[in-house]
Amino acid sequence: MAHPQQRRDLGVVRFYNFLPEATSFLSEVLTGLALPRKALPPKYFYDARGCSLFEQICELPEYYPTRTELAIMREHSAAMAKFLGPDCQLIEFGSGSSRKTSILIEQLRPPLYVPIDIAGEAMQAAAAGLVQDFPWLNINGVCADYTRALTLPVFVGVPIRKKAVYFPGSTIGNFTPEEAIEFLQLARRMVGAGGALLIGVDLKKDKPVLDAAYNDAAGVTAAFNLNLLARINRELGGDFQLQRFRHRAFYDEALGRIEMHVESLAAQFVHVGGERFSFGQGETILTEISCKYSVDEFRAVAQRAGFAPGHTWTDAARLFSVHGMIAV
Repeated sequence: MAHPQQRRDLGVVRFYNFLPEATSFLSEVLTGLALPRKALPPKYFYDARGCSLFEQICELPEYYPTRTELAIMREHSAAMAKFLGPDCQLIEFGSGSSRKTSILIEQLRPPLYVPIDIAGEAMQAAAAGLVQDFPWLNINGVCADYTRALTLPVFVGVPIRKKAVYFPGSTIGNFTPEEAIEFLQLARRMVGAGGALLIGVDLKKDKPVLDAAYNDAAGVTAAFNLNLLARINRELGGDFQLQRFRHRAFYDEALGRIEMHVESLAAQFVHVGGERFSFGQGETILTEISCKYSVDEFRAVAQRAGFAPGHTWTDAARLFSVHGMIAV
């Protein structure tokens, strides 16, 4: 249901909730824990506690992606806005704190901004910050799972020449390359022919740098990972004993990806939703992957999804990249 908020200036803010009931969370957890190799969807990291922890991760000295991408945005946002063009509806997947988005909006001045995020409260808080900075901005906020097909609510009365999906961070790495193609095909259908994609992609680099980024000395990433189990306990009546699990993350050079797990420290049973699951000592739950690409590798993935490479912006050390692409 929409909740319009008319202000005295030109901007209008509306929020929509398209999330399914909590039964979806339960069913996906039960399915994942029943797999021969247990796995949980990383989208469920982002309850209020998870969002807060992730913001802390972004400030860690070991975690280079956020500060590197911010620097790229600050240096090249004018060129990115020119690439996207005037009267561009900006659709953002996973809006988070909107720090990078704010840099882009200042240059692009889109007639309509559409953030889509599974964490509704965090999205609304970020939108409130954008309203303070850009009181003229129209916002259609959508609380939804952007990994699934979605029909966006209509916003009439503003000039739209094209649509662009903005997907910052390295979240595209949470999909395998084949899954990334399917996901980008959803984005392609959303923007239509001639629409645009502006996407952050983490680049391949030395294993020690990557391992450190996901195993920070302060233990914030470990707390973020284990919070997923705590959320299952809070919301689904699980009985995970967090002290009997630990965070484990490593870069698999053969697969070109980080794998993040929670590892059982003992043989034990855990109950969730009336089901019992056994864990052997050393058995893990895969909670996230983060695939790393070369620039050419990612361009090939995007081309298979229907996007033509346009421009790629990187930092001097080539740690991170932002790709501008056009839907064909």
